[in-house]
Amino acid sequence: MTNIKITAQIIVDKLKAIVPDHRNHPLHEPQFTGNEWNYIKDCLDTGWVSSVGQYVDRFERQLEEFTGIKHAIAVMNGTAALHVSLRVAGVETDEEVLVPDLTFIATANAVTYCGAVPHFIDVEERTLGIDPKKLEAYLTEICSIQNGQCINNQTGRRVRALIAMHTFGHPVDLDPVLEICNRYNLILIEDAAESLGSYYKGMHTGHWGRMTALSFNGNKIVTTGGGGAVLTNDSLLAKELKHVTTTAKLPHRWEFVHDQAGYNYRLPNLNAALGCAQLERLPEFLQHKRKIASIYQEAFHDVEGIRCFKEAEFAKSNYWLNALLLDDADLDLRNALLELSNDNGIMTRPAWMLMHKLPMFRSCPSMPAEIAEELTQRIINIPSSPYLGDAYA
Repeated sequence: MTNIKITAQIIVDKLKAIVPDHRNHPLHEPQFTGNEWNYIKDCLDTGWVSSVGQYVDRFERQLEEFTGIKHAIAVMNGTAALHVSLRVAGVETDEEVLVPDLTFIATANAVTYCGAVPHFIDVEERTLGIDPKKLEAYLTEICSIQNGQCINNQTGRRVRALIAMHTFGHPVDLDPVLEICNRYNLILIEDAAESLGSYYKGMHTGHWGRMTALSFNGNKIVTTGGGGAVLTNDSLLAKELKHVTTTAKLPHRWEFVHDQAGYNYRLPNLNAALGCAQLERLPEFLQHKRKIASIYQEAFHDVEGIRCFKEAEFAKSNYWLNALLLDDADLDLRNALLELSNDNGIMTRPAWMLMHKLPMFRSCPSMPAEIAEELTQRIINIPSSPYLGDAYA
């Protein structure tokens, strides 16, 4: 047996000792043992199943209370939350938006929905998110401020915004990123699709961006089936977000009058009811997920050549998806581990393909992505459901 196969077998044996009964265990399963059935049945009994109802408002208030952010606007999914955030921020056709190269495709897709151009930037190993030092050096090299606008001197286009994505729930180093955005007149949007329940320097993610996008997909830490939300501390932006996500219809008892091209992005009451029940259990989910992370960290601390990714010193992560990190870039070992673990009924997966490598984005501007390139050969996501094994005992 080759060294690669031996190492892969050691790692999978460690996983099998933690993942219960190896029953084709997914990366992240939802759990419905709270008030989900009662709240959804109430929607069915009362007939309030669409985009109006008490649970939508209640869900938004619960999000505001949990995150400490003034306004939450529930929408149909996380991609819609990103799109409408960019739209309301004023991102226009042929402008550029800085996007981490290592991210889920929705981050870049939302930019294209605005007719804008994603501009991919490298990440750092410490957070798996935007590297502030490399970003600052890069912008100093290629951009200039002209009439108060940040201009990419290589393309001639305006760089309007930056999206900071909190990878696997781990917060980006937000203070220096925001400082850079202020210096270059960039709008900061936080992609917190994976970071509900994560904190940066003691404050919930979402307080640094002008707007922040959340996702409640079926694999997220809490789910509404499909769903998302935009968070903001700006009351005027919140009013515009609510208006534009409800087809920009002006209030009237019977007339259909719309004052701009809006979007039918409102979250249905039925989905919000599920979300309300899930949010009631979020503290419990977070407790279990941090326990899972500690179990993994203990199990792998003595395995040579690999380690569990840990939160940065300034962060408290929700550990939405735990990640193993190979010490060195080794695509053969990574792929052997992925194949062996999935053959044993334990779902694992690599990080996303880098955005600049996808066919529709190959012509987009991109800085050198040495760290992102390396990380894609080192990251393996492992099962992270909140009730996994001993963490739920």
